[in-house]
Amino acid sequence: MSGAYCTLQSLVNLRLSAKDLPLFRQGRSLRQMLGNARSPFKGRGIDFEEVRAYQFGDDIRSIDWRVTARRMKPHTKVFQEERERPVMILLDQSHAMFFGSQLNFKSVSAAEISALIAWATLNHGDRIGGVLFNEHELNETRPKRSRKTLMHWLNQTERMNRKLRPASIASMDAEHGLARTLRHTRRVAHPGTQIFLISDFNQVNKESEQHLAQLARHNELMAIKVNDPLEQQLPNPDQYRITDGMHNLSVNTGHPQLRQQFHQQYLTHHEQLKQMLARYRIPLLEINCATPTAHQLLGLYGVRTNNRELAQ
Repeated sequence: MSGAYCTLQSLVNLRLSAKDLPLFRQGRSLRQMLGNARSPFKGRGIDFEEVRAYQFGDDIRSIDWRVTARRMKPHTKVFQEERERPVMILLDQSHAMFFGSQLNFKSVSAAEISALIAWATLNHGDRIGGVLFNEHELNETRPKRSRKTLMHWLNQTERMNRKLRPASIASMDAEHGLARTLRHTRRVAHPGTQIFLISDFNQVNKESEQHLAQLARHNELMAIKVNDPLEQQLPNPDQYRITDGMHNLSVNTGHPQLRQQFHQQYLTHHEQLKQMLARYRIPLLEINCATPTAHQLLGLYGVRTNNRELAQ
């Protein structure tokens, strides 16, 4: 898939690449807490936790008779219970994302990332849901371990992606949409939820930072930044006409000072974002929308993609 808009079929096709995406495999993730979610409650589960003195109310079937005989006091085995982890994707489809210079628009690459994460989550047996948002609209899908829920998410992704239009870009305020979405997520996300925020992060403000800090305290938060090469470096020296859908401008990219200022502005913003996320221990992944999405995401998680047919 490539271009200005995504399609439902292309998002469905990404399930093939998602089979190889080890988002939740122990030892392969980018953060220790990624992987099978473990409940803070003790009970009869899968993994052995400890042996301790028997307490009133403990299940007698868990008594460790060897330790009991050795210590002459009843002791019981305690197990760590595994539960399905709710996973929420916060997908930015604001008009600021409606931009691309080569393979995909940022909004399309973001949609592909969300589809890959959704399929990988369902494959792992966890509950998948999320929040789609733009400047004015917020669409929530409650996390469920259901293919029907996943398909609803993909349908809504295509719908919101198709609503993007260049003519209305100048009148939009993506900053407000991001802060509103994070505020809403704080209300609905259960503690321990794995949250993936997919955006270009160009509109992060103080309110957004406050919500991110609070979310990171009680949830596992991953930031995935979508970049376009033209945002980092001006094109080859020449005279270009550019538009935001309402206004036209002629730019000469041959001036060395202009090129340096443009690149430095990107570096400054990017470093500020990295430092802000690091303060709250939020991992940051970066995806370039000029390169196939699945190939990049698999590579970031250590999966070799040479000679592999990726659904793009």
